[in-house]
Amino acid sequence: MPAESPTWQCAMVCWGDRYGVDYLNTLVAAVRRHAETAPRFCLITEAEKPGLDPEVVICPFPEFFLQEEFRRSGCQAKLAMFESGVLPDDLPTVYVDLDTVILGDIGQGVSLLQDRRAILMIPNTIIRFGKLGRIIALLSAGRRFDRGNSSVVIFHPPESAYIAARFRKTWALHKKTFKPHGADDRYISWAAQSHLVALPSSFAVKFTGEYMSRIPPWLYLKARLPWVRRRRARQLAVTLNSPSIKPEALLALPEGGRITDRKGRVLIWSAATLGPMQDKLRAFYSGFLS
Repeated sequence: MPAESPTWQCAMVCWGDRYGVDYLNTLVAAVRRHAETAPRFCLITEAEKPGLDPEVVICPFPEFFLQEEFRRSGCQAKLAMFESGVLPDDLPTVYVDLDTVILGDIGQGVSLLQDRRAILMIPNTIIRFGKLGRIIALLSAGRRFDRGNSSVVIFHPPESAYIAARFRKTWALHKKTFKPHGADDRYISWAAQSHLVALPSSFAVKFTGEYMSRIPPWLYLKARLPWVRRRRARQLAVTLNSPSIKPEALLALPEGGRITDRKGRVLIWSAATLGPMQDKLRAFYSGFLS
């Protein structure tokens, strides 16, 4: 019986040796395990990955995006996913950061692409993506704009190649002096402002926004709110979007242990604040961190 043809593709980006093959394979296995329809896996990388799941298609990193300054905290190298010809362009794409915990079928996100030009991202501003944000961007000549987080991005490659092409042009003209160049998600948000669509918080969230707070007592109350508990139960992807909360650090915490990130947000490692997420994190990473 022939293998099921893929209906969507899961894209990942990896450079350097920060993430080992075990880490990559854990993510791939989780996506595959939860997927209701077969995905194609694509990894944009600059090096061979011995031991990588054989079903993962290696997509060579464009040299332009491997510049050292693009591989620092701004992660502009991730814009390579929009470069024409890097990813296969026949399927809709769900991109996930490597530090994302997969809890369900992220392929469902493809159904949210109502417009082929849409770029779906986790909102990173108080005002949700929409007409108001676009009006503000227009009136400010692009100086102010809604910004998304690029931990999870859903898009059609053929309709999104302009993002990387535009970055090449604006970088040549302005380099670091142009504010949207400060980070990959900032640039995506600026370049695709008119096509941004917010991913619902029941689909994907940033761990720092959902499970951390500058007011620690709030975490206990928040975890008890019925609508929060329902939302968390439905979440398909949670990204550990801070260097302070990588899995090695989380799983080493004692019950009630705390981590404070550079923005003053506090994590309390407790079932009372995290609910089922605590055990989900343990289960997701324990296989290769134990």
